[in-house]
Amino acid sequence: MLNDSQPDLAPITRHLRAMFGSRLLIAAVSHLHVFDQLSNGPLSIAQLSERLQLRERPAMVLFPALCAMDMLRCHASGELSITELGRYLLQDQTPNLTGYVGLEKDDPGVIEMVDRLKNDGPLDAPQGISFVKEGEGPSPMDNQELARTLTLGLAGRARRLSPIVAAKLSRREGHLLDVAGGTGFYTYEWLMNNPSSTATILDRPAVLSVASELLDELTASGRSGVETLRERVTFLPGDMLTDELPKTDLLLAASLFHDWPTSTCQLLANRFASSLRPGGELWVHDAFLNDTLDGPLPVTDYSAQLFWNTKGRAYSRAEYRRWFTEAGLEPTAENIATQMDYGLIRAHKPD
Repeated sequence: MLNDSQPDLAPITRHLRAMFGSRLLIAAVSHLHVFDQLSNGPLSIAQLSERLQLRERPAMVLFPALCAMDMLRCHASGELSITELGRYLLQDQTPNLTGYVGLEKDDPGVIEMVDRLKNDGPLDAPQGISFVKEGEGPSPMDNQELARTLTLGLAGRARRLSPIVAAKLSRREGHLLDVAGGTGFYTYEWLMNNPSSTATILDRPAVLSVASELLDELTASGRSGVETLRERVTFLPGDMLTDELPKTDLLLAASLFHDWPTSTCQLLANRFASSLRPGGELWVHDAFLNDTLDGPLPVTDYSAQLFWNTKGRAYSRAEYRRWFTEAGLEPTAENIATQMDYGLIRAHKPD
Protein backbone atom coordinates (compact mmCIF):
# COMPACT_ATOMS: atom_id res chain seq x y z
CA MET A 1 0.00 0.00 0.00
CA LEU A 2 1.33 3.43 -0.97
CA ASN A 3 2.23 5.55 2.03
CA ASP A 4 3.85 8.87 1.12
CA SER A 5 4.83 9.44 4.75
CA GLN A 6 7.41 6.66 4.57
CA PRO A 7 10.99 7.83 4.00
CA ASP A 8 12.87 7.46 0.76
CA LEU A 9 15.27 4.58 1.38
CA ALA A 10 17.90 5.94 -1.01
CA PRO A 11 20.48 6.69 1.74
CA ILE A 12 20.70 2.98 2.52
CA THR A 13 21.38 1.91 -1.05
CA ARG A 14 23.69 4.88 -1.63
CA HIS A 15 25.97 3.83 1.22
CA LEU A 16 25.97 0.26 -0.09
CA ARG A 17 26.85 1.25 -3.66
CA ALA A 18 29.46 3.82 -2.65
CA MET A 19 31.86 0.92 -2.05
CA PHE A 20 31.98 0.28 -5.80
CA GLY A 21 32.54 3.95 -6.61
CA SER A 22 35.44 4.05 -4.14
CA ARG A 23 37.02 1.09 -5.90
CA LEU A 24 36.74 2.95 -9.20
CA LEU A 25 38.49 6.02 -7.80
CA ILE A 26 41.38 4.05 -6.30
CA ALA A 27 41.75 2.04 -9.51
CA ALA A 28 41.78 5.23 -11.58
CA VAL A 29 44.44 6.91 -9.44
CA SER A 30 46.73 4.08 -8.39
CA HIS A 31 46.50 1.54 -11.21
CA LEU A 32 45.23 3.13 -14.42
CA HIS A 33 46.76 6.59 -13.80
CA VAL A 34 43.81 8.29 -15.50
CA PHE A 35 44.70 11.76 -14.26
CA ASP A 36 48.29 11.62 -15.43
CA GLN A 37 47.05 10.72 -18.91
CA LEU A 38 45.16 14.04 -18.92
CA SER A 39 47.96 16.15 -17.45
CA ASN A 40 48.85 17.72 -20.82
CA GLY A 41 45.29 18.67 -21.70
CA PRO A 42 41.84 17.31 -22.59
CA LEU A 43 41.32 14.09 -24.50
CA SER A 44 38.23 12.68 -26.16
CA ILE A 45 36.56 9.72 -24.51
CA ALA A 46 37.78 7.54 -27.38
CA GLN A 47 41.37 8.80 -27.05
CA LEU A 48 41.47 8.29 -23.30
CA SER A 49 39.86 4.87 -23.60
CA GLU A 50 42.49 3.86 -26.14
CA ARG A 51 45.35 5.06 -23.94
CA LEU A 52 43.95 3.15 -20.97
CA GLN A 53 43.03 0.16 -23.16
CA LEU A 54 39.45 0.21 -21.92
CA ARG A 55 36.49 -1.08 -23.90
CA GLU A 56 33.24 0.86 -24.19
CA ARG A 57 31.44 -0.53 -21.15
CA PRO A 58 34.19 -0.08 -18.54
CA ALA A 59 34.98 3.36 -19.98
CA MET A 60 31.33 4.39 -19.64
CA VAL A 61 31.31 3.16 -16.06
CA LEU A 62 34.59 4.81 -15.03
CA PHE A 63 34.48 8.22 -16.74
CA PRO A 64 30.93 9.23 -15.67
CA ALA A 65 31.83 8.22 -12.11
CA LEU A 66 34.94 10.43 -12.06
CA CYS A 67 32.87 13.29 -13.51
CA ALA A 68 30.18 12.79 -10.86
CA MET A 69 32.92 12.96 -8.21
CA ASP A 70 34.00 16.33 -9.71
CA MET A 71 37.44 14.90 -10.52
CA LEU A 72 36.91 15.08 -14.31
CA ARG A 73 34.77 17.33 -16.47
CA CYS A 74 33.04 16.23 -19.67
CA HIS A 75 32.77 19.12 -22.13
CA ALA A 76 30.06 19.60 -24.74
CA SER A 77 32.68 18.60 -27.32
CA GLY A 78 32.92 15.19 -25.69
CA GLU A 79 36.41 15.81 -24.36
CA LEU A 80 37.43 15.03 -20.78
CA SER A 81 39.62 17.30 -18.70
CA ILE A 82 40.84 17.43 -15.09
CA THR A 83 38.97 19.66 -12.68
CA GLU A 84 40.66 21.86 -10.09
CA LEU A 85 39.89 19.20 -7.50
CA GLY A 86 41.14 16.42 -9.73
CA ARG A 87 44.54 18.09 -10.13
CA TYR A 88 45.33 16.94 -6.60
CA LEU A 89 45.38 13.40 -7.99
CA LEU A 90 48.28 14.18 -10.34
CA GLN A 91 51.65 12.79 -9.31
CA ASP A 92 53.47 16.01 -10.31
CA GLN A 93 51.09 18.24 -8.33
CA THR A 94 52.45 19.57 -5.02
CA PRO A 95 50.80 18.79 -2.71
CA ASN A 96 48.76 15.81 -3.93
CA LEU A 97 46.78 12.92 -2.46
CA THR A 98 47.98 10.17 -4.78
CA GLY A 99 49.99 8.54 -2.02
CA TYR A 100 47.08 8.78 0.40
CA VAL A 101 44.71 7.18 -2.10
CA GLY A 102 47.39 4.59 -2.83
CA LEU A 103 47.29 3.31 0.73
CA GLU A 104 44.21 1.32 -0.37
CA LYS A 105 45.56 0.21 -3.76
CA ASP A 106 46.16 -3.40 -2.68
CA ASP A 107 42.67 -3.91 -1.29
CA PRO A 108 41.33 -7.15 -2.87
CA GLY A 109 38.19 -5.39 -4.07
CA VAL A 110 40.26 -2.72 -5.79
CA ILE A 111 42.53 -5.28 -7.44
CA GLU A 112 39.50 -7.16 -8.70
CA MET A 113 37.92 -3.92 -9.98
CA VAL A 114 41.11 -3.17 -11.94
CA ASP A 115 40.99 -6.61 -13.52
CA ARG A 116 37.35 -6.21 -14.42
CA LEU A 117 37.93 -2.76 -15.93
CA LYS A 118 40.77 -4.10 -18.06
CA ASN A 119 38.85 -7.18 -19.19
CA ASP A 120 35.31 -5.77 -19.34
CA GLY A 121 34.33 -8.16 -16.57
CA PRO A 122 36.01 -10.98 -14.68
CA LEU A 123 38.41 -13.29 -16.46
CA ASP A 124 36.18 -16.18 -15.33
CA ALA A 125 32.96 -14.75 -16.77
CA PRO A 126 30.40 -16.75 -14.69
CA GLN A 127 31.82 -15.19 -11.50
CA GLY A 128 30.51 -11.82 -12.63
CA ILE A 129 27.06 -12.88 -13.76
CA SER A 130 24.64 -12.83 -10.87
CA PHE A 131 21.37 -12.14 -12.65
CA VAL A 132 21.71 -13.07 -16.32
CA LYS A 133 22.68 -16.06 -18.43
CA GLU A 134 26.00 -16.38 -20.22
CA GLY A 135 25.86 -17.30 -23.91
CA GLU A 136 23.98 -20.50 -24.67
CA GLY A 137 24.52 -21.91 -21.19
CA PRO A 138 21.84 -22.24 -18.50
CA SER A 139 20.69 -19.21 -16.57
CA PRO A 140 21.96 -18.89 -12.99
CA MET A 141 18.32 -18.18 -12.18
CA ASP A 142 17.43 -21.77 -13.09
CA ASN A 143 19.20 -22.85 -9.91
CA GLN A 144 16.41 -23.12 -7.34
CA GLU A 145 18.51 -22.05 -4.35
CA LEU A 146 20.21 -19.14 -6.10
CA ALA A 147 16.97 -17.94 -7.68
CA ARG A 148 15.24 -17.98 -4.32
CA THR A 149 18.06 -16.15 -2.57
CA LEU A 150 18.33 -13.41 -5.19
CA THR A 151 14.59 -12.95 -5.67
CA LEU A 152 13.91 -12.68 -1.95
CA GLY A 153 16.94 -10.41 -1.60
CA LEU A 154 15.33 -8.02 -4.08
CA ALA A 155 11.88 -8.36 -2.53
CA GLY A 156 12.31 -5.58 0.04
CA ARG A 157 13.15 -3.04 -2.64
CA ALA A 158 10.23 -4.20 -4.78
CA ARG A 159 7.77 -4.06 -1.87
CA ARG A 160 8.73 -0.44 -1.24
CA LEU A 161 8.84 0.77 -4.84
CA SER A 162 6.00 -1.20 -6.43
CA PRO A 163 3.08 0.82 -5.00
CA ILE A 164 4.82 4.04 -6.06
CA VAL A 165 5.48 2.74 -9.56
CA ALA A 166 1.99 1.28 -9.96
CA ALA A 167 0.42 4.61 -9.01
CA LYS A 168 2.35 6.35 -11.81
CA LEU A 169 1.75 3.80 -14.57
CA SER A 170 -1.21 4.36 -16.87
CA ARG A 171 -4.57 3.28 -15.54
CA ARG A 172 -6.39 1.42 -18.27
CA GLU A 173 -8.38 -1.69 -18.99
CA GLY A 174 -6.13 -4.15 -20.75
CA HIS A 175 -3.16 -6.41 -20.27
CA LEU A 176 0.21 -5.82 -18.60
CA LEU A 177 3.29 -7.86 -19.49
CA ASP A 178 5.90 -7.68 -16.72
CA VAL A 179 9.13 -8.96 -18.29
CA ALA A 180 11.65 -10.47 -15.88
CA GLY A 181 9.05 -9.65 -13.27
CA GLY A 182 10.90 -11.23 -10.35
CA THR A 183 8.82 -10.98 -7.20
CA GLY A 184 5.72 -9.92 -9.13
CA PHE A 185 5.01 -7.04 -6.76
CA TYR A 186 4.89 -4.42 -9.54
CA THR A 187 2.25 -6.48 -11.35
CA TYR A 188 0.20 -7.15 -8.22
CA GLU A 189 0.09 -3.48 -7.27
CA TRP A 190 -0.87 -2.42 -10.80
CA LEU A 191 -3.68 -4.98 -10.93
CA MET A 192 -5.09 -3.67 -7.67
CA ASN A 193 -5.23 -0.21 -9.27
CA ASN A 194 -6.81 -1.65 -12.43
CA PRO A 195 -9.41 -4.18 -11.26
CA SER A 196 -10.67 -5.02 -14.77
CA SER A 197 -7.22 -5.77 -16.19
CA THR A 198 -5.06 -8.87 -16.45
CA ALA A 199 -1.31 -9.46 -16.44
CA THR A 200 1.44 -11.89 -17.36
CA ILE A 201 4.70 -12.20 -15.45
CA LEU A 202 7.51 -13.60 -17.60
CA ASP A 203 10.58 -15.01 -15.85
CA ARG A 204 12.58 -18.17 -15.24
CA PRO A 205 10.56 -21.03 -13.67
CA ALA A 206 12.49 -20.96 -10.37
CA VAL A 207 11.83 -17.24 -10.02
CA LEU A 208 8.13 -17.62 -10.81
CA SER A 209 7.86 -20.20 -8.05
CA VAL A 210 8.93 -17.53 -5.54
CA ALA A 211 6.61 -14.95 -7.13
CA SER A 212 3.71 -17.36 -6.72
CA GLU A 213 4.52 -17.81 -3.04
CA LEU A 214 4.62 -14.04 -2.56
CA LEU A 215 1.24 -13.77 -4.29
CA ASP A 216 -0.19 -16.31 -1.85
CA GLU A 217 1.16 -14.22 1.01
CA LEU A 218 -0.37 -11.07 -0.46
CA THR A 219 -3.80 -12.63 -1.08
CA ALA A 220 -3.87 -13.81 2.53
CA SER A 221 -3.09 -10.32 3.81
CA GLY A 222 -6.66 -9.05 3.75
CA ARG A 223 -5.77 -5.97 1.71
CA SER A 224 -8.61 -4.56 -0.35
CA GLY A 225 -8.51 -5.77 -3.95
CA VAL A 226 -6.40 -8.87 -3.45
CA GLU A 227 -9.29 -11.31 -3.78
CA THR A 228 -9.15 -11.61 -7.58
CA LEU A 229 -5.40 -11.32 -8.12
CA ARG A 230 -4.69 -15.00 -8.54
CA GLU A 231 -7.25 -15.43 -11.33
CA ARG A 232 -5.98 -12.34 -13.18
CA VAL A 233 -2.25 -13.25 -13.20
CA THR A 234 -0.55 -15.67 -15.57
CA PHE A 235 2.93 -16.94 -14.71
CA LEU A 236 4.78 -17.55 -17.97
CA PRO A 237 8.16 -19.32 -17.83
CA GLY A 238 10.43 -18.26 -20.64
CA ASP A 239 13.45 -16.48 -22.05
CA MET A 240 12.81 -12.86 -23.03
CA LEU A 241 15.71 -12.97 -25.50
CA THR A 242 14.46 -15.87 -27.59
CA ASP A 243 10.89 -16.90 -26.75
CA GLU A 244 7.83 -15.37 -28.37
CA LEU A 245 6.38 -12.65 -26.17
CA PRO A 246 2.61 -12.39 -25.70
CA LYS A 247 0.79 -9.40 -27.13
CA THR A 248 0.08 -6.74 -24.54
CA ASP A 249 -1.17 -3.21 -23.94
CA LEU A 250 1.48 -2.23 -21.39
CA LEU A 251 4.94 -3.70 -21.01
CA LEU A 252 6.94 -3.04 -17.86
CA ALA A 253 10.71 -3.46 -17.83
CA ALA A 254 11.77 -2.80 -14.24
CA SER A 255 15.51 -2.96 -13.44
CA LEU A 256 16.01 -5.02 -16.59
CA PHE A 257 17.95 -3.23 -19.32
CA HIS A 258 20.81 -2.38 -16.96
CA ASP A 259 21.83 -6.06 -16.81
CA TRP A 260 22.79 -6.10 -20.49
CA PRO A 261 25.25 -4.54 -22.97
CA THR A 262 23.99 -1.96 -25.45
CA SER A 263 23.56 -4.42 -28.33
CA THR A 264 21.26 -6.60 -26.21
CA CYS A 265 19.36 -3.53 -25.00
CA GLN A 266 18.50 -2.66 -28.60
CA LEU A 267 17.44 -6.26 -29.23
CA LEU A 268 15.18 -6.14 -26.18
CA ALA A 269 13.67 -2.80 -27.22
CA ASN A 270 12.87 -4.28 -30.65
CA ARG A 271 11.29 -7.39 -29.13
CA PHE A 272 9.26 -5.38 -26.62
CA ALA A 273 8.01 -3.04 -29.33
CA SER A 274 6.86 -6.01 -31.40
CA SER A 275 4.86 -7.42 -28.47
CA LEU A 276 2.92 -4.18 -27.95
CA ARG A 277 -0.45 -3.76 -29.57
CA PRO A 278 -1.01 -0.51 -31.50
CA GLY A 279 -1.42 2.27 -28.95
CA GLY A 280 0.47 0.24 -26.35
CA GLU A 281 3.05 1.60 -23.93
CA LEU A 282 6.53 0.49 -22.93
CA TRP A 283 7.47 1.61 -19.42
CA VAL A 284 11.00 1.40 -17.99
CA HIS A 285 11.69 1.74 -14.29
CA ASP A 286 15.38 2.15 -13.53
CA ALA A 287 18.11 4.46 -12.25
CA PHE A 288 19.24 6.79 -15.04
CA LEU A 289 22.50 8.58 -15.74
CA ASN A 290 22.33 12.22 -16.75
CA ASP A 291 22.15 12.59 -20.52
CA THR A 292 25.50 14.39 -20.24
CA LEU A 293 26.94 11.19 -18.67
CA ASP A 294 28.45 13.08 -15.72
CA GLY A 295 26.37 11.76 -12.84
CA PRO A 296 24.47 11.76 -10.61
CA LEU A 297 26.88 10.20 -8.15
CA PRO A 298 24.43 7.67 -6.64
CA VAL A 299 23.73 6.35 -10.13
CA THR A 300 27.38 6.16 -11.17
CA ASP A 301 28.02 4.18 -7.97
CA TYR A 302 25.12 1.93 -8.93
CA SER A 303 26.55 1.61 -12.43
CA ALA A 304 29.81 0.38 -10.90
CA GLN A 305 27.86 -2.21 -8.89
CA LEU A 306 26.02 -3.34 -12.03
CA PHE A 307 29.32 -3.53 -13.91
CA TRP A 308 30.63 -5.77 -11.13
CA ASN A 309 27.63 -8.12 -11.08
CA THR A 310 26.12 -8.16 -14.59
CA LYS A 311 26.87 -7.68 -18.27
CA GLY A 312 25.49 -4.14 -18.18
CA ARG A 313 25.70 -0.74 -16.53
CA ALA A 314 23.46 2.23 -15.85
CA TYR A 315 22.28 4.08 -18.95
CA SER A 316 21.01 7.58 -19.60
CA ARG A 317 17.46 8.38 -20.61
CA ALA A 318 18.83 9.56 -23.96
CA GLU A 319 20.31 6.10 -24.57
CA TYR A 320 17.00 4.43 -23.79
CA ARG A 321 15.09 6.82 -26.02
CA ARG A 322 17.44 6.10 -28.92
CA TRP A 323 16.73 2.37 -28.53
CA PHE A 324 12.98 3.04 -28.39
CA THR A 325 13.05 5.23 -31.48
CA GLU A 326 15.10 2.67 -33.40
CA ALA A 327 12.46 0.08 -32.42
CA GLY A 328 9.69 2.19 -33.97
CA LEU A 329 8.30 3.57 -30.72
CA GLU A 330 7.64 7.20 -29.82
CA PRO A 331 9.36 8.13 -26.54
CA THR A 332 7.75 10.78 -24.37
CA ALA A 333 9.80 13.61 -22.87
CA GLU A 334 8.57 13.13 -19.31
CA ASN A 335 10.94 12.01 -16.56
CA ILE A 336 8.94 10.60 -13.65
CA ALA A 337 10.72 10.22 -10.32
CA THR A 338 9.87 7.40 -7.94
CA GLN A 339 12.24 6.75 -5.01
CA MET A 340 15.62 5.21 -4.15
CA ASP A 341 17.22 7.10 -7.09
CA TYR A 342 14.90 5.41 -9.58
CA GLY A 343 12.49 6.86 -12.09
CA LEU A 344 10.17 6.02 -14.98
CA ILE A 345 10.25 6.78 -18.69
CA ARG A 346 7.88 5.52 -21.36
CA ALA A 347 7.31 5.21 -25.08
CA HIS A 348 4.15 4.71 -27.17
CA LYS A 349 3.54 2.42 -30.12
CA PRO A 350 1.75 4.32 -32.89
CA ASP A 351 -1.85 3.30 -33.57
